[in-house]
Amino acid sequence: MTARVAALWRHPVKGHGREALATVTLTEGQAMPWDRRWAVAHELASLTEGEWAPCTNFSIGAKAPALMAIDARVDEATGRVTLSHPDRPDLSFDPDRDTQAFLDWVAPLLPANRARPVRIFRLDGRGFTDTDYPSVSLLNLASNADLGARMGADLSPLRWRCNIHLEGFEPWAETGLVGRRLRIGEAELQVREPIRRCMATTANPATGARDLDTLGALDTHRNHQDFGIYAEVVRGGALATGDAVEVL
Repeated sequence: MTARVAALWRHPVKGHGREALATVTLTEGQAMPWDRRWAVAHELASLTEGEWAPCTNFSIGAKAPALMAIDARVDEATGRVTLSHPDRPDLSFDPDRDTQAFLDWVAPLLPANRARPVRIFRLDGRGFTDTDYPSVSLLNLASNADLGARMGADLSPLRWRCNIHLEGFEPWAETGLVGRRLRIGEAELQVREPIRRCMATTANPATGARDLDTLGALDTHRNHQDFGIYAEVVRGGALATGDAVEVL
């Protein structure tokens, strides 16, 4: 089977929801458009406006598992984001202007013993990716299926919050792609490194409840907690679900 794009996802507000796409146009040196454009800073954050900062400054699923059940939709014409959660009414808001409406909406989803969110920061282009360079994350669905089978669990690939889901590779073949270049549609991506995973992946993306020890399973079956790969866009262009993936 030829390797192909099975799904495309973006996460407009870091740690607060995912949105499926049919097609996207990547730009050299940038993250996926609208992916992690905004991030929610907590009260202990140390941030500079317009600069990237690591995830320790933000409210994320590793610290608040209920956030993992959020879905998101972006109206690119207006910049408004709509968030949905099984335990909350839908919220449509402008992240640049409607901070309080968002804070009120998300408050019931947050543990009482964690730093409280206080502000939404915006970073265009490179976004608040989990890497200190603008990255796009890729997931091999065969590896996800293999890990789930070893765990005896139905393991949703949404736990991993990746941008591009790939099908047609052998399980764990992505570990051999580090340092290689991929052509996907019109775009080319340079694979940089594996993704080290966190507690966010232990939460069910349908419910937001922690229900599977994904990190322990990775330790047991892979002797590490890496899953998925980070890549940089080195040639921009359009790609879509169903596009072939070529290893250069």
